[in-house]
Amino acid sequence: MDDTTPAAPSAGPRAADLPAAPRRPNARGQGERLREEIISAAAQMLGNLAGDEALSLRAVARAVSISPTSVYLYFPDRDALVAATMQRCHAEMVGAADEAEAAHPDPAGALRARILGQAAWVQEHPGLYKVMHESKVGMPFKEAAFTRTTAAVQRCMDAGVAAPGDAATVALDLRTAVIGMLSLRINEPDLPWPPFPEQADRFLAKLVGLTPPDGAPAAASPGLGD
Repeated sequence: MDDTTPAAPSAGPRAADLPAAPRRPNARGQGERLREEIISAAAQMLGNLAGDEALSLRAVARAVSISPTSVYLYFPDRDALVAATMQRCHAEMVGAADEAEAAHPDPAGALRARILGQAAWVQEHPGLYKVMHESKVGMPFKEAAFTRTTAAVQRCMDAGVAAPGDAATVALDLRTAVIGMLSLRINEPDLPWPPFPEQADRFLAKLVGLTPPDGAPAAASPGLGD
């Protein structure tokens, strides 16, 4: 080919060089689906960040392939998105505890299973648990866990396996101990933690008055201090 030969026409920009195609607007009735997708993206980010200060609506919008202004159609600000995301996560944690409790017909075993079920969820989602209990965003929905634990303690009292008393006060002491212990295990993992079931049984014995299963320390469970 000499210098007079015309150059071949360009094949055009590569696909990788093209901007991402904008997401098509949701069809009527699919707005709730987009809201849930936004929450899912925020949950993924919050779990990775293990905190909410660095979360940005712009980053969440980018993850869902929508414009930042679209996020504001569902959440007026970042705190509202954090609260909605934590409400879903909290409901999942409470659901896991409810399921574990329901598998045990005796009140003492049910309360113990409830605590272990919550811990199992935390083991899988430590970053989200940090946000849930360390964020400055208000989360009144967390009262649901306390209400269910109070009911479980009351059933133990009614069955005579726990000393009579104010179930709400006992449940609050138990909640304080469990949340504090789970948070410390996440934030200070290098401490010489005993197996979680063993520590939970001590809480249940000292705060509720339950007898440990078979009168002996429980077997270790994976994670959370093994």
